[in-house]
Amino acid sequence: MSDKSTTNKNNNPCPTPATEQGSASESSVKIGKGSGTESPIEVPWNGIRLGEECSGAEIMMRALYQENVKTIFGYPGGAIMPVYDALYTYTQKNDPWFDFVLVRHEQAAAHSAEGYARVSGNVGVAIVTSGPGATNTLTGVADAMMDSTPIVVIAGQVGVGALGTDAFQEVDLVGIAQPISKWSYQIRRPEDVAWAVSRAFYIARSGRPGPVVLDFTRSAQTGKCKWEPLKVDSVRSYNPYPKLNTEAVKAAAELINNAKKPLALVGQGVELGGAQEELRAFLEKGNIPAGRTLLGLSALPSDHPLNIGMLGMHGNYAPNVKQQECDVLIAIGMRFSDRVTGNLKTYVKQAKVIHLDIDPTEIDKNVKTDVAIVADCKESLPALTELIEPRDHSEWIASFKPLYQKEADEVIIPSIHPTEGPLLMGEVVNAVADATHGEAILVNDVGENQMFSARYFKYRKKRSIVTSGGAGTMGFGLPAAVGATFGAPDRTVCMFSGDGGFQMSIQELGTIMEQQAPVKMIILNNNYLGNVRQWQDLMYNHRRSFTKMLNPKYDDIASGYHIPYDVVTDRKDLMSKIEKMLTTDGPYLLEAAVKEDENIQPMTPPGYSIDEMQLHLDI
Repeated sequence: MSDKSTTNKNNNPCPTPATEQGSASESSVKIGKGSGTESPIEVPWNGIRLGEECSGAEIMMRALYQENVKTIFGYPGGAIMPVYDALYTYTQKNDPWFDFVLVRHEQAAAHSAEGYARVSGNVGVAIVTSGPGATNTLTGVADAMMDSTPIVVIAGQVGVGALGTDAFQEVDLVGIAQPISKWSYQIRRPEDVAWAVSRAFYIARSGRPGPVVLDFTRSAQTGKCKWEPLKVDSVRSYNPYPKLNTEAVKAAAELINNAKKPLALVGQGVELGGAQEELRAFLEKGNIPAGRTLLGLSALPSDHPLNIGMLGMHGNYAPNVKQQECDVLIAIGMRFSDRVTGNLKTYVKQAKVIHLDIDPTEIDKNVKTDVAIVADCKESLPALTELIEPRDHSEWIASFKPLYQKEADEVIIPSIHPTEGPLLMGEVVNAVADATHGEAILVNDVGENQMFSARYFKYRKKRSIVTSGGAGTMGFGLPAAVGATFGAPDRTVCMFSGDGGFQMSIQELGTIMEQQAPVKMIILNNNYLGNVRQWQDLMYNHRRSFTKMLNPKYDDIASGYHIPYDVVTDRKDLMSKIEKMLTTDGPYLLEAAVKEDENIQPMTPPGYSIDEMQLHLDI
């Protein structure tokens, strides 16, 4: 399940220029691509002059700096060497322009850029070489596209003269990346570098955010031209911020004002649009209960009285069931994923549907909408709030409580407060959540660990969950957590992973060691690919085909990377070991030996209506 919306800050579609550090001797305007507008820019740096002869690689550094890039993740190689040579200059001086993080695999560079972007709100950047270096990033690009994460991947490419010859490490990166990115472009001339970078960042961060891929030929890296910085602030036929339709807002307000049982579904679009306070004002004025999608969990604090839980296949019982009772459904910055809707043939047929989203392609894609408000929710929510009337929906809200209590008694309390048997995933997550007081950032991998940690973590601050929603990418957690420590260095980052996902990116322990990235890593080790095992038990008569895993000694591995390690097997030691992890400076690896065949419950099985959610799986 994934959500999306916009990064429009203060309704300004033009990215903020880099802070000036000196006066400019001259300025320039560069027009001529025919697909957008370029604005004049003053030279912002002492000692650097307009019109001086520069290589394309040097111009790339200046263009990234102009976009306020602070951190770059990457891995060098032959076809990107000129860029890395230029990068060396700007990471070694007394006042470096960039922090560079050397990952151990190019896929990790893309995921780290995602983690950075998700917690900071800025564009994440990865720089890799051609061929396998470039293709290794594509899983991260696809993941970012599904989850509306703004990243720019810059990959080396063979020289223009060698294109199409099947030269060493040549691939058609633009062609491969086009279906899974907002924009992919090949830079063939040094004269195009400043324009391409500015356009890339504008597209990545504007409207519904997403990934951009730049294929940087070696000849464009080494070739020289006069440097003239510019800023792209529009692209022909690209309208990232649709104009708010006031008539649609009025129609939506009328439906809400006449509703007896309104229900809001809150997605990541609220986070991306920076509309958390606008959301609260809307919900509180209308007294409207709200469920949150997986990626929208921290858009509304966990303890807010109108928060009625998590939506989706493994979400909370009450919001899933009650969707089939509401009379007006208000979807805010979410895309009606199949993991949210269950069987579309039966989904909310009784309700009028209002959909607030910045992306017009999401309207009516999965669920027929009665009123669509296509705009940035930072703008649409206040407009809607102004027109809705205060209402008392206390009886409707109270009707959720018996369902919540039923789930709490039968599922939640036994999961987080067991009294006997082996450790449970939910109990470990809940203990970490309690110890961090809801202030930490949750990063998780994919599988049972993802659902348990998302369900039982606590969110008090915005931008507090980093997860792979739409793509469901195993191996995401560890590199994304590295990126999160750079994107939010003042916050505690807790990364939950299963033993399967952890081993998919275990080499990034080297990155953590080198950077001393303060990731608090919790492995929920059940010796299984747990989510697949659960489905095998449920739908394939317990035929556990290749889901049992033999694990290494994680203490030896942690020791090899000089990372503090501990293991917990007994619940009486759980809190003390979590406290030790949280009070130890730098990275820490805590392995929790959890029950092997624990199932994530409740669950809406595939093909079922959401109100047929099962609290207990008969497997």
